[in-house]
Formats: sequence, structure tokens, C-alpha cells
Amino acid sequence: MSSEVAARRDAKKLVRSPSGLRMVPEHRAFGSPFGLEEPQWVPDKECPRCMQCDAKFDFLTRKHHCRRCGKCFCDKCCRQKVPLRRMCFVDPVRQCAQCALVSHREAEFYDKQLKVLLNGATFLVTFGNSESSEAMVCRLSSNQRYLLLDGDSRHEIEISHIATVQLLTEGFPPGDIHTYTSLLGSQPASEGSNARATGMSLQYAAPGAEGMTRLKLTAWEDANASRRQSAAWLAAMHKAAKLLYESRDQ
Repeated sequence: MSSEVAARRDAKKLVRSPSGLRMVPEHRAFGSPFGLEEPQWVPDKECPRCMQCDAKFDFLTRKHHCRRCGKCFCDKCCRQKVPLRRMCFVDPVRQCAQCALVSHREAEFYDKQLKVLLNGATFLVTFGNSESSEAMVCRLSSNQRYLLLDGDSRHEIEISHIATVQLLTEGFPPGDIHTYTSLLGSQPASEGSNARATGMSLQYAAPGAEGMTRLKLTAWEDANASRRQSAAWLAAMHKAAKLLYESRDQ
């Protein structure tokens, strides 16, 4: 990849929307696949009352729009200002109680799991039906758009082209594998169960290829530190898959 193309991928600009200042990619095509679009606000004329407590809006009871869902609320029901990284807001923005809870949970991904994905971990990587594997460092690109695999060879997989994710674990009954869509509402194998994540299977659309290409990551087992790093990366990717699914379902 040329430095010019890389610079275009990472270029950002500051824009002002009705909801606040946002630092967004200069080119929309290079936006994070985990991002969410700003919602359309419910028109003032369509919400004479708070959409949570039903308080009537008047001169004293002012209406506010939640920056995440776009609905109308009174100050009591929409007073929290919470970071909303998925919409690229520079400062914390006003959100209703329900959306604020979701944004707080997502903040853990950006503050913790995202750093793990960017740092990467070592896996044995198998492409397609090949019987051979290659030790490679797997990490997320700085703009969050690509899965980078570095070893004797180098590969890039566009995150938005990933169709399915399967978390491979020990401790579940045979055949009980977590699929991409079933990740919603579940926990990583390292949380709340005796199962241990041992790897991950991905299916993605490769440029110029017919059908889906399969990629299998098996946790590197050469040292305790490597195993812990691999397990942490798998748990972080598990969370990322949930966010990616939500973005597509928006």
C-alpha cells in the first residue's frame, strides 16, 4: 500500500451537525465499519410530549433530542451527556437513559478491546481447505477497516467483507459453536462459563473470488503469555463482531 493511499484512508475532518462536533473520515468510504450514522430527529411538531415519561412540553418543560436515537425527551429523561464514539462525536452528547446505558457499555470496547485488537496477537492461520498453517500476527488496522495478517506472507481482509464469525471453544458440547448472529446477547467464552476460546473461523468475500473464503485462526500455544494474548484478542474480536452486526442491522 502506498503512503499516499494510507494517508487518504486515515485523513479526517471536523464537521458540525445539529448534534455537535464530529471528527469524521475525509472520505466516507474509509469510515470505520463499527460506526453508526446520526439518526433523523423526530420533528418537534410530532412530539408534544416526552417519549419516556409523557410529560407535556411547554415553556418550562423543554424538549431535547437524544443524539443516539433521535427521539424527543424532557430534560429529566435526557440529561446525561455520554461519549458516543461510534458516531465520532468530539465531546460527550446528550442521550436518553436507555441509549446512555448502551453507549457506556460500548465505551469499554473503545477503551479496552479496541486496543487489544490494534496490538494484535499470534495465531496459526489456515486459509480455505489447506492442510498447512502459518504463524502470523493478526491485528486490526489503525482505521479499523482491515484485518491485517503478517507472517512469511501478508494479507488484508476488509472487515466489512466478513460475512460470518465462529468462535471455536473447548468446554462446550461437540458441535456447539457460537456463530456470528448468535453472538448477540452472549458473552465471550472467557466470561461466565468454563469454556475456553481456542480459535476463530471467519468467512469473507475476497476480491475476485467466487463465493466465500474461509479463514481459521488457532490460538498460539507456545507460551502462557502468548495464550493469554490470543485469548484476549479473541474475546475482543467477539465484541467487535457484535458491534459490526449491529452496524449492519441499523
